[in-house]
Amino acid sequence: MIKTSIRFFEDIPVRAVWDDQNTKWWFCAVDIAEALTKSKNPRSYWNVLKRRNQQLSTICRQLKIRAKDGKKYLTDVIDEEGVNRIIAIIPSKKKIVFDKWLKRMGTSLDEKSKQKSYDLFESGMINEIEVGTIKSLQQIHSYIFGGLYDFAGQIRNRNISKGNFTFASAMYLKENLAIIEKMPEDNLQNIVKKYVEMNIAHPFMEGNGRATRIWLDLILKKNLHTCTDWSKINKQEYLNAMRESPFEQTRIFELIKMAQTSQINDREIFMKGIDYSYYYEEIDE
Repeated sequence: MIKTSIRFFEDIPVRAVWDDQNTKWWFCAVDIAEALTKSKNPRSYWNVLKRRNQQLSTICRQLKIRAKDGKKYLTDVIDEEGVNRIIAIIPSKKKIVFDKWLKRMGTSLDEKSKQKSYDLFESGMINEIEVGTIKSLQQIHSYIFGGLYDFAGQIRNRNISKGNFTFASAMYLKENLAIIEKMPEDNLQNIVKKYVEMNIAHPFMEGNGRATRIWLDLILKKNLHTCTDWSKINKQEYLNAMRESPFEQTRIFELIKMAQTSQINDREIFMKGIDYSYYYEEIDE
């Protein structure tokens, strides 16, 4: 089974495919070209680059990767060594920043927890988690952050804030969580309300968004037989809607409603959801 991933360099998606036999990632060459050049026609740019630098053809292979239209096409891919060759050839001001970004892949805490999120699906553990409870959210958080944070899966006992917003007081957090757990899950609007309230509670010191989005989709899957295709939700629109959600939930409800899909057991939908979930958490520089 082919494992694919989407990483984001300055909001540009870079698709990658894992090679089990050689234990390495193969990156979409067209995406690399776009990330380095911001070309409006990166496919043409890549084809011209190959013609002018014939050695590039010798380091490429072709694999089927899903495109924006949802179909899979044979696409030029290159490994990390090949990416370094392209970096050396393409005249780009982004070379140093991109090189640092590439080297960070697979070694940062976020990358390690993302891999654990993939494993949650691959291992089948996701099917053993009870749905919609505080315990289930703790199980998810513990699984994807275990060994990375010493507080993985533990309800916080300190107050936290983000920007100008202070999340639920630690003093009353357990009582609030018990109320949230009992909120109804009979329709999409009520499920989104429950999700928003859990976000306001922010029960963990870190990693709340990534764990809670998985928790939300399990609730949707059980009660409505749908899940969220997070790739359909723009990052900035999602973040703005979540900032509004403690006071007005219309926008976040509409975004989640628009992105519902019946492909609840589709591996690629889940993996893509993880990629976008982590992308939402990246800090724009």
